[in-house]
Amino acid sequence: YFCRHGERWELQLKGSGKTPYSRNGDGRAVLRSSVREFLCSEAMHHLGIPTSRAASLVVSDDDVWRDQFYNGNIKKERGAIVLRLAKSWFRIGSLEILAHSGELDLLRRLLDFIIQEHFPSIAMNDSNRYLEFFSTVVSETANLISLWMSVGFAHGVCNTDNFSLLSITIDYGPFGFMDSYDPNFVPNTSDDERRYKIGNQASVGLFNLSKLLQALKPLLDPRQKQLASQILEGYGEHYHSRFTELFKTKLGLLGENENDNYLIAFLLKVSLLC
Repeated sequence: YFCRHGERWELQLKGSGKTPYSRNGDGRAVLRSSVREFLCSEAMHHLGIPTSRAASLVVSDDDVWRDQFYNGNIKKERGAIVLRLAKSWFRIGSLEILAHSGELDLLRRLLDFIIQEHFPSIAMNDSNRYLEFFSTVVSETANLISLWMSVGFAHGVCNTDNFSLLSITIDYGPFGFMDSYDPNFVPNTSDDERRYKIGNQASVGLFNLSKLLQALKPLLDPRQKQLASQILEGYGEHYHSRFTELFKTKLGLLGENENDNYLIAFLLKVSLLC
């Protein structure tokens, strides 16, 4: 942990070698992707989008072998290590894996720790604290993806392990920004099925939140489960409302007009045809 001005940040090294979570990987990172993460995380921060940040980048003497274009042509590249900072590195997958393995005691302890440390508006003695936690994550995830869409940012790998419980942008991999509007834009050359194309990001967010709810259900009573399902159903409205608000701001539209949504959709369609 690193404290500054009363804030606490968790430090993480990317590319420093194998960890218990490396699976079959080598735990290394190449220089080109490390530079991209450093630059993009800083750009996102200054665009006002919640994100992890990069404190430093060190070039490594280690050679790293990578298939850059996933075409079987493996080449030796220069390695690097990025020191990354975030308020928390806990993700949806952090809870999902505990629920899947039936470690409900540990799941409850971890959830209580996350709420106590990062959700100060939720009272720890509130019997509905997990429900309040879920409601906050649903609305903030909708907000984050709306912000991504407002600047044409495609994450590239939107699985539950890359979705922060604090709704910040983490784990920059094969991300990209659209040069021109295209809902089929895919920055990840290995995504042959176009699962994570930019036009799917909101839907993938809903899918990941449904996985979060599935992980929380063992800790909820029947009434809370029903309320949580209703909260999840409201995700689309949260997303649409925030998306509309951001694009109206871009267009300088004031007040409310029933034709605002039509104008936004029309202009996006025109952009697609240009």
